[in-house]
Amino acid sequence: MNNKERAKKIKMIIMDVDGTLTDGTLLILPDGEELKSYNVKDGTGILLAHLAGLRTGIITGKISKSLEKRAEKLKIIDVYQGILDKKKTLSEILGKNNLKSDQIAYIGDDLGDLEVIKAAGFAAAVADAHPEIKKNCHFICNTPGGRGAVREFIEFILEAQDKWGMIETNIKNLTKTSKKKK
Repeated sequence: MNNKERAKKIKMIIMDVDGTLTDGTLLILPDGEELKSYNVKDGTGILLAHLAGLRTGIITGKISKSLEKRAEKLKIIDVYQGILDKKKTLSEILGKNNLKSDQIAYIGDDLGDLEVIKAAGFAAAVADAHPEIKKNCHFICNTPGGRGAVREFIEFILEAQDKWGMIETNIKNLTKTSKKKK
């Protein structure tokens, strides 16, 4: 099965955070709080996925207040933080959403993602991912983590599913709704 065929089956896209949605840089404040930088292109890609009727989720090993805020803003409902066994969490997500593994896309960058990458129906690695991750993925992004790789992967899925017309219609409807509220 080729990547376009895999992408056509996807109903949910799950992402890692550090090194995938971010470039992996952590800024530590004096109080110990971590700051992360997110790329607006990835955020737009997530919003496009939602407009196309796809669900999104996050499974990450770290716990971060900034991630909670980012996920809330992007309306990502399935957010799992502090997860060491990502494959077990993937099984929970499958059950909760009544999905099969071939309906899940996952994008990651490092060894903590390996088991879930092997279990996902369509797996991607950011351009600067660990070699072992790349070796086990169906799709390798041209873009590094935190620089638009998630959007690149999402757009591949949207293109394979021929969702651009639906997205355009939904954007027009949102625009009409927001004009009426004024």
